[in-house]
Amino acid sequence: MRNKLEIFKKAPDLLDEPEVQELLDYCERLEDELIDLKFEKEKSKELIMLDMIKEVIKGCNAIEKEQLEHERFGYEAPNYQATISNLKSYILEICRINKIYL
Repeated sequence: MRNKLEIFKKAPDLLDEPEVQELLDYCERLEDELIDLKFEKEKSKELIMLDMIKEVIKGCNAIEKEQLEHERFGYEAPNYQATISNLKSYILEICRINKIYL
């Protein structure tokens, strides 16, 4: 991004004009909004990652519970290969949708 003052270096007397000062103030506010927007965008990706991690933990807890039931009642053992594959697919899909690169 160009420095605002560089634009007026050939005509520094224009910096004293009220319209130019207003324009420079406006540019500064826009830059601040852009920084805030970038921060919010980053923060929202953090929230997406946090949500994804919570879902992964929920899935792991369900598998552990299923394993305990298997041991206690003699149920069919969980299919860990399918679980791992589904978990990996879920993580990759959420990352792709939200443009999160691992």
